[in-house]
Amino acid sequence: MTRGAGGALVALALLAPGCPRGGPAGGAAPSPHAEARALIDEGQYDAALARLGDEGDAEALLLLGRAWAGKAGPARPDPGEDLRPEEQQALDFLERAVAADPTLAEAHCAIGDLLAPHALVRIETRTTARRGTSSAVPSVAGAERVMRAYGEALQADLEDTTAVNALIAFASRAGRLREAEAGFQELVKRDRENPDVLVRFGDFLAGPGENPEAALSRYAQALIWRRDDPSTWRKMAAIHLDAARRHLDQREYPAAEGRLREARKFVTEPASPEAARLREIEASLVDVRGRR
Repeated sequence: MTRGAGGALVALALLAPGCPRGGPAGGAAPSPHAEARALIDEGQYDAALARLGDEGDAEALLLLGRAWAGKAGPARPDPGEDLRPEEQQALDFLERAVAADPTLAEAHCAIGDLLAPHALVRIETRTTARRGTSSAVPSVAGAERVMRAYGEALQADLEDTTAVNALIAFASRAGRLREAEAGFQELVKRDRENPDVLVRFGDFLAGPGENPEAALSRYAQALIWRRDDPSTWRKMAAIHLDAARRHLDQREYPAAEGRLREARKFVTEPASPEAARLREIEASLVDVRGRR
């Protein structure tokens, strides 16, 4: 899949850390790493740092990075500043972790999670500047660095889906729609029989992806696994009705009738908005043909 780094930026929302979490095997005595993980998950970052001490293996470096990122907190980055000291400390540890073990997907993902809010602010600042409002742009690595971090997490773990979801969320917010679509394609490969994933992909294609015909294919795949899903039927009906209206407006009457036939297959509730639209477009088509 394309892991390079490409719409209107949605209001900034910090990405929740989505890296896979490890832990001790059942029944085993807690290791320093496991204890540090538990402390980090509880928000006891200073205690985790003290527990890790001077340990320097890849996992310890990862946990030190996570602890420092936790100490930095979730505050929205300042457009006029670079990484805060705690964030820079976290990045240093995380980069040392991936240098020590390039297959450590969690560390790559954590780098993406750490830098994503800064990259989004950078994009937002550039958008504001284009509108005539000057504002400092941070020198922190931007979208390319975030996309690379998530891409490296995907390469390091060929089955986990957390980094894929993080990539999709970031790319969508950053207006990188081609990369977001590639992320969805990868997600479908990793979770083939999940109708929720297929519906999410269809919603993306029908919305920001601007490819409703491709969305129909994903919705149809979802119905294979979850046939009794009126919500997906309604979405498919709406796409066919939109197409029928466009054909009607362009005087392409046979094509409009064809799309209405398809829409009827998915309109199952007579009182639904889709049923009302179907009746309205059918009446318009009858009226036009009656006047010809």
